[in-house]
Amino acid sequence: MKKNNEIYIVGHRNPDTDSICSAIAYADIKNRSEKTKIYRAMRAGQVNEETEFVLKYFQVDQPDYLPDAGTQVEEIEIHKVPGVSGDMSVKQAWNSMKEQNIVTLPITTKTNRLQGLITVTDIAKSYMDVYDSDVLSKAKAQYSVIAETLDGEILVGDGQKHFETGRVIIGAFHPDMMSSFIHEHDLVILGNRVEDQLCCIDLKAGCLVVGLGAKVSNSIKKLAEEAGSVIISSPHDTYTIARLINQAIPISHLMNAKDLIKFSISDKVDDIEEVMKNSRHRDYPILDKRGCYVGTISRRNLIGLHGKRLILVDHNEKSQAVLNVGEAEILEIVDHHRLGSLETVGPIMFRNEPVGCTATIMYEIYHERRLKIPQKIAGLLCSAIISDTLLFRSPTCTPLDQKAAREMAEIAGIQDLEKYAADMFRAGSNLEDKSAEEIFYQDNKRFNIEKTVFAVGQISSMSGEELHLIKDKLIPHLEMECGKHDVHMVFFMLTNIIEESTELLYYGEGAKELIEEAFHTEVGAASCVLPGVISRKKQLIPAFMRALQEKD
Repeated sequence: MKKNNEIYIVGHRNPDTDSICSAIAYADIKNRSEKTKIYRAMRAGQVNEETEFVLKYFQVDQPDYLPDAGTQVEEIEIHKVPGVSGDMSVKQAWNSMKEQNIVTLPITTKTNRLQGLITVTDIAKSYMDVYDSDVLSKAKAQYSVIAETLDGEILVGDGQKHFETGRVIIGAFHPDMMSSFIHEHDLVILGNRVEDQLCCIDLKAGCLVVGLGAKVSNSIKKLAEEAGSVIISSPHDTYTIARLINQAIPISHLMNAKDLIKFSISDKVDDIEEVMKNSRHRDYPILDKRGCYVGTISRRNLIGLHGKRLILVDHNEKSQAVLNVGEAEILEIVDHHRLGSLETVGPIMFRNEPVGCTATIMYEIYHERRLKIPQKIAGLLCSAIISDTLLFRSPTCTPLDQKAAREMAEIAGIQDLEKYAADMFRAGSNLEDKSAEEIFYQDNKRFNIEKTVFAVGQISSMSGEELHLIKDKLIPHLEMECGKHDVHMVFFMLTNIIEESTELLYYGEGAKELIEEAFHTEVGAASCVLPGVISRKKQLIPAFMRALQEKD
């Protein structure tokens, strides 16, 4: 279960095409460059329609979902202690614990469901605290198990039956007195005296345990069989038999089955650590997502534990990162945005370039490491650049972005870049059947600037009519989103790729004034048109930053 060699490469929450495609590409680069670790592309949110179109077009699987950067139980070393049947005897359990050098045994069903736990302490208590002579029958010990525990054999009777009624008695009485002490169904430990054996059978004892391997005559065997009594022969003396016999108790009788502290493989380590601090158990059972037992962990597993190891692409803002990113160890960041709020414990590799797309940086890294770019990944990188630069129309686009996109298109076999871009944008803006909430969170980023927290979403389309329909859905929804997660203001960019302009929707106290101060334009009741503004990163956010800084 331990994933020490795995490093996750992940983009921001509400991932866009660049975030997903750059993670896939960088995982390919790292796995081909470094053989000692395993790099896995992950996603921190739902893939949008545009990205889904790109992945299907180039036949690339979606990265797995990483909802939380906190370490989960499945990522630490789980002791593969096999579950045992509740029918196992105390003696067998003790021997198993010694062989495995463990102090806790899980008891499971045939379908691997956890029934209970038995510990060395439970076994010790069974010897120190039990004084009842009928404990063996209360536990319904099986005769074959009793014989095995006493290193003996069954001479008469069905070993599959259980000792269900009666006490354990040592037959050290004169035959004349036995009737006063031995009752029907009792288990009697005795020696080789024939008269004692006959007396026990006459008194309808359920089982005779004959010590020192003494011979039992055929006549006694026949009488016992007729009476329904079991005869067990043991090589041990009476004292040893009496000392060992309680070890035949099935562990289901001693196990702890109530209020078990157990964890799931999906539980966060921080959460279970708190539970462990407030309990005194040595080992804790772990269940999989179906509720089946998989192993145990102890406090020792958490000593020196490292969190998930991450490489972040296409972002460096804590508010945009996967949840609980602070619990993870960030190894690298590759990005093309402004410097954000993420902090790391130590120095890391941080590559940040003023280009239009993180995929362009991936293109550079492939060339720097002299790695051939696979056809499918070339298609992904080209698509990401088209998406982030709005097919080179965005002011964030650089000559390097264009060069990289055209070179990747040639490798990927994209014959008509304009037509492919139109198909991709059309897939991404096909929002007719989506709710306002789904549209809002498709590409939404949260910012914290000068103690002001605001969120900005964006949809780009080549159809003005489609953008108008989206506007009618979104305006009432912005009010619902404002105030969530400490967000003071909410904005949404409806970007027309053909006209190279954005209609900016807004809601929240101070939102209208911020737009007016940032762009020196008149603002309507719920929106305003910003000609020439199509980039959130290079046009909208910098303008908001300047306005907020000048205000303070």
